[in-house]
Amino acid sequence: MRIVAYIYTDPLLESPPDPVIWGWEVDHVYQDLGGRQQWRQLLADCQTEPTDYLLIRRLEELGDSITQVSDRLTQIQALGVIVMATEQSYCSHDSNSQTNLLQLLSEVQQEASSRRLRQGHARNRLNALPPPGKAPYGYRRGKDRYILDRSTAPLVKDFFDQFLLYGSLRGAVRYLEKKYSKKISVATGKRWLTSPVYRGDLAYRNGEVICDTHSPILNREEAAQIDRLLRRNRRLPSRTASAPRSLAGLVVCGECQSQMSVTSVTRPRQTWEYLYLRPVNCPQRPKCRAIPYQQVLDFTIQTICQELPRAVAGINLPNLDEVKQSLKSKIAEQKGVLDQLNHLTATGVLDTETAQLRAYKLRTEQSQLLSQLASLPPVNLGAIAQTVSIPQFWSDLSESERRFYFREFIRQVQLIRQGKEWRLQLIFIF
Repeated sequence: MRIVAYIYTDPLLESPPDPVIWGWEVDHVYQDLGGRQQWRQLLADCQTEPTDYLLIRRLEELGDSITQVSDRLTQIQALGVIVMATEQSYCSHDSNSQTNLLQLLSEVQQEASSRRLRQGHARNRLNALPPPGKAPYGYRRGKDRYILDRSTAPLVKDFFDQFLLYGSLRGAVRYLEKKYSKKISVATGKRWLTSPVYRGDLAYRNGEVICDTHSPILNREEAAQIDRLLRRNRRLPSRTASAPRSLAGLVVCGECQSQMSVTSVTRPRQTWEYLYLRPVNCPQRPKCRAIPYQQVLDFTIQTICQELPRAVAGINLPNLDEVKQSLKSKIAEQKGVLDQLNHLTATGVLDTETAQLRAYKLRTEQSQLLSQLASLPPVNLGAIAQTVSIPQFWSDLSESERRFYFREFIRQVQLIRQGKEWRLQLIFIF
């Protein structure tokens, strides 16, 4: 008894499966990738060598329409071969399966329609064309790419600048509504911050990203900074991302483990303001007493100047310059291969479809490398640790600038009480 199997794969939609999925009892596996050469070879072999069974996964693998599937079923059955579909209840030798054939052919028709639609989307991806649907806010659809909308792109850019300046998503959303009367939700604002479209890239529903397809609103450096701010803000309590005080959201009471908030006290008809830190949810009775904010700030700066260089020296950091150069060299290699594809197509070494598939794969890999490059710190941590260990560096900063550097290095400031005295313990992010 001779058993063969046939697999058809559309390279635009899926990767070819492993031929061993049928098991060891299959004598030969015919596998087509886009064309039908192996199907013709299968028919020729069945004429010269008697075959008992043909295994397929689904009937729609035999053709792109009901007519093609029916014709090929007739061809193979005329040679005395029994057709079995492993993922459908069909066997050409079974009378019950023959009764269900009309229903299966109806499913084939629906699948063929869906496949044609997905093939059209896949061809758009190969040509780096925008996905179907309305263009994102700030862009309009051009012939083959997104084009900047001069009336709305400056508004989106201002939103990004506001977030980069203050690190607050809700604040940037309120800023848009106040300045431009443009009301968006916080969820929409977050999608803007993370969308590849505003960085000049295209993202498709399959999760793949193609880089440098249109004019960006954000450059790569700004996009990397936004990603770092979003990662940093996720570590902080809610509503402290844009707090005016640099220690907001960082200080924790070591006695009751409660977050400590910055509270101000003023006197009537006086401009004098007293700031202190107090636990938000202290379970102690009596509650942990408040601590003067300025004292904690001064001790934090003093501690970070003493401990940060030692902490950085004690960790095994990779050479960022070497990592960056390695990623950049890989990106340059891929660009070189992309440049060669046009020549290989023109000389007939590659056909157009194969060249498009290869270019698409290279561009998605290039996007992944660019994402890895953007996620690296912008400077060497050891070099910046030496700079921020100088007390004068901190005294020259504003509160918002000080807040930025604190959150770049500090995960938490633990205030440890010892009777009426207290001390600080810094927990760094690395």
